Amino acid sequence: MFQYTPLLGAKSSSPASQSLIELDGGVKILVDVGWDEHFDVEKLKDLERHVPSLSIILLTHATPAHIAAFAHCCKHFPSFTQVPIYATSPVISLGRTLLQDIYSSTPLAWTVIPQSSMHKTSFSYQTTNSDEIPQMLLQPPTSSEIASYFALIHPLKYSQPHQPLPSPFSPSLNDLTITAYNAGHTLGGTIWHIQHGMESIVYAVDWNQVRENVFAGAAWLGGSGGGGAEVIEQLRKPTALVCSARGAEKIAMAGGRTKRDNLLLDTIRNAVAKGGTVLVPTDTSARVLELSYVLEHAWRKEASDSTGSSPLKSAKLYLASRNVGATMRYARSMLEWMDESVIREFESDSAINGNKQHKRGDYKQGANQAGNQQRAGKSNGPFEFRFLKLVENRKRVEKLISSQGSKVILASDTSLEWGFSKEILEWMANDSNNLIILTEDCSSASNTGKQRQGLKDTLWQWYREKKTSLAGEVGSDGSALEQAQAAGKRLHIKDIQRAALEGRELVVYQQYLATQRQNQHLSQVSRGTALESSAEAVDEASSSSSSSEEESDPEKQGRALNTTAKAVRFNRSKIEPSKEALGVNVLLQHQGVYDYDVRGKKGRDQMFPFVNKRRRADDFGELIKPEDYLRAEERDEIDGSDTRDHGAGKQEHLGQKRKWQETGMQGEKGHSGNSAPNKKRQRNKASANDVPLNGGDAVRVDGAGEDEELSTESESEGEDAIPGPAKLATRIHSVEAHLRIALVDFAGLHDQRSLSMLIPLIQPKKLVLVGGDASETAYLARDCQQKLRSETNSGGDQLTDFIFTPSIGQTVDASVDTNAWTVKLSEALTRRLHWQNVRGLGVVTLSGYLVATSIEPETPVESNSSKKLKMSKEDSEEAKTNDSTVRTETAPNLMPTLDILPANMAAATRSVAQPLYVGDLRLADLRKILQSTGHTAEFRGEGTLLIDGLVAIRKSSNGKIELEDGGLNIPNSRIRSLEGSFYAVKRKIYDGLAVIAGG
Repeated sequence: MFQYTPLLGAKSSSPASQSLIELDGGVKILVDVGWDEHFDVEKLKDLERHVPSLSIILLTHATPAHIAAFAHCCKHFPSFTQVPIYATSPVISLGRTLLQDIYSSTPLAWTVIPQSSMHKTSFSYQTTNSDEIPQMLLQPPTSSEIASYFALIHPLKYSQPHQPLPSPFSPSLNDLTITAYNAGHTLGGTIWHIQHGMESIVYAVDWNQVRENVFAGAAWLGGSGGGGAEVIEQLRKPTALVCSARGAEKIAMAGGRTKRDNLLLDTIRNAVAKGGTVLVPTDTSARVLELSYVLEHAWRKEASDSTGSSPLKSAKLYLASRNVGATMRYARSMLEWMDESVIREFESDSAINGNKQHKRGDYKQGANQAGNQQRAGKSNGPFEFRFLKLVENRKRVEKLISSQGSKVILASDTSLEWGFSKEILEWMANDSNNLIILTEDCSSASNTGKQRQGLKDTLWQWYREKKTSLAGEVGSDGSALEQAQAAGKRLHIKDIQRAALEGRELVVYQQYLATQRQNQHLSQVSRGTALESSAEAVDEASSSSSSSEEESDPEKQGRALNTTAKAVRFNRSKIEPSKEALGVNVLLQHQGVYDYDVRGKKGRDQMFPFVNKRRRADDFGELIKPEDYLRAEERDEIDGSDTRDHGAGKQEHLGQKRKWQETGMQGEKGHSGNSAPNKKRQRNKASANDVPLNGGDAVRVDGAGEDEELSTESESEGEDAIPGPAKLATRIHSVEAHLRIALVDFAGLHDQRSLSMLIPLIQPKKLVLVGGDASETAYLARDCQQKLRSETNSGGDQLTDFIFTPSIGQTVDASVDTNAWTVKLSEALTRRLHWQNVRGLGVVTLSGYLVATSIEPETPVESNSSKKLKMSKEDSEEAKTNDSTVRTETAPNLMPTLDILPANMAAATRSVAQPLYVGDLRLADLRKILQSTGHTAEFRGEGTLLIDGLVAIRKSSNGKIELEDGGLNIPNSRIRSLEGSFYAVKRKIYDGLAVIAGG
């Protein structure tokens, strides 16, 4: 069974992606926890409902569309962190920096409390006018909390099958196997192959087959340098393929990657030559690596050309993002995940630098040589920037945009709704010499006509309406550059800030927190988490082998909440729970209670609540946690604060009381804002972290190293000066725009050609299309239906249930009838099996007849025998009579079994069945075999193997092997040798195949 439900991203212009996969046995897999630039909590309601039943979680890309809601789910969904999560190492590292950048850049990600929740929890909120309702914010996860969430993810490598562990509340996974393959598009991006029983599912959303400067192509045809004509065996012919339809109507640019890079550089040169500023909006952790690599190497090339007069020499290059320094440090440590060209560049630079330092023993001479090397424009490594300057501070951004001269600025984010890109756009909008280069095609978002149109959609609409070739704007190849003029239009910018809650808003906020705390406590009491930890629950679940008791309780429904009105009242009045609310747990929580009436009870209340507190141990002894034995000084170094005085290791829960000094004064890194010693230590630690590896990006903007401490302190005071609970304060203002708009597609996603070429090669039995708007999904569905119909030569009626295009929240059943059954072989037939080896695989042929044999259960027999030993004679007689009545009432358990054919049936079968040869013999392998036996074998022409100069062997396109003799014009003396060679080759060919004979 395979059922697929898109929670977000199906037939929608939103790039957010969330998918739910359901398999046999109740196994549920969540793929991605994406969000869009609006950070709407209402879109996560369906995900929250499925969290208590999830088995595992898979993450594909380190982009907001695939991972932005991860920290929110970990902080606000109680059981989300108990589910095992799997991703590649780059997705873990770059996703951590991405979320830290998001939460430090925009208050929209701070979990706006939904209005529906406020109406249910507060009477004051119900009586408030709808026009005066504030958007209250919960406290966001700190930087250390985000790091701890990502530490829970299990790292995986490409092409290595892995059997995941189930969650504590998940059924057995039944040999579920997941394998990650390269998806291109981002560093560590993943195509997931999920194998469960007879179901082989390939989940491929947002991939790119084309090789780029940094990212290798997807692994469909073998990955980087594969260049095969067929899809690799592991991803070919799956029972179901989940593929994204985004870009199905987009035609690839002629000229490929080289044309795209040259178009970007030509557009920048023309704008810089006019003295303007160029803004390139990009993301924080994914496509920014490709853009920064292209621009840095372009500046290096221009600097090495001493004779040229390129305008890029006088322009400065910047990358503005709050956490981009950590992103680049991670990128330099993960070169093995990138394209082979990046690895070769790193190895060649390391070899050159190593040889020169070995020849020069003097330190001063080596320093002078390094300076000459930089002036000559030679590379110092792929991501060790010499011209690209990193800006991670708002004060420095303001100083940057107020400086004179031409500038090229890469800034986050692509949506222009948060990050430094919105502030820079507002500053440069009124100058006609300035240029903004959009790096993604937004046609799908503009066609849907969504209500909340952002800055990116507005600029894209202007570009599409007034796109033209300006006079004198030509590229290096002579082609015209298409741009659009804003021409004085008004650009509406929404400024979102935090404001402190006042008056009745604080009362409403406290009532909401109290209600949430009550609900969490009720959930813990009902599920028994107050009695046993999650680790003990896993041990108990793994040690128990029977699930009959769980299935016999129809009212439990996966440990649903069956609380009474009395339990709700005691939580509200904060009185000790009554015996009725606790149930059988009263034996553990109430002193002096030794009896409980279980008559008429169901589920947990039927047995004594014994909790076996097991200790974790192995063959070497009991397992311990090293962090429990750290000294206080060592904990200070790890936590970054004094745990003896402030207790920074404790994690604040929802509604927990805090000291007056800790009333939400959280800085950018998530620490208390009133602790002066901690702030000083953080500044020193931050300055130490600013020192790059290998001296790569230790470049400050305009000599900003002198006032680094002052700018950092002033920014923290200006941005995080609001203590305690806060709300969103929105201000919309407009600016007059005269800038120019251009488009260079750096999205790095599949296009129309890639989809139409690869899907027929994959040959899926079922196809599920998601990740695109309605127009793109319908277009790709029609195209795949035509291509696959021509491939299979089948009618349209057989393909009506082949392609699925579900909407958000719609469940489709993409199961495939595999026509496979499980039978048992008799012992006599098993002894007669003759296995043959074909390229490492065992092949056997058998003939038998099917019979139904009854299987008696072994467990009841053993239990009855043990009872007979313990019971008296009278009780044993009664037990025997009861067992006999039960056996007569229940039907026998039958198992299909293959047994040896009788003699008369075997003779008839032998006369009808024809031998069949199984295997795929390669000509290269056949050449080695014949050469080892003394024959001469060499390739002649294309795909022709010549044996002894007499016998020619060819292999047709459908896999058939053709043999030809040496012809008629040969001497009579060689006829005998020809016949020997011909039959010897034929014999070796048959020896390399497995013979399946009917008899």
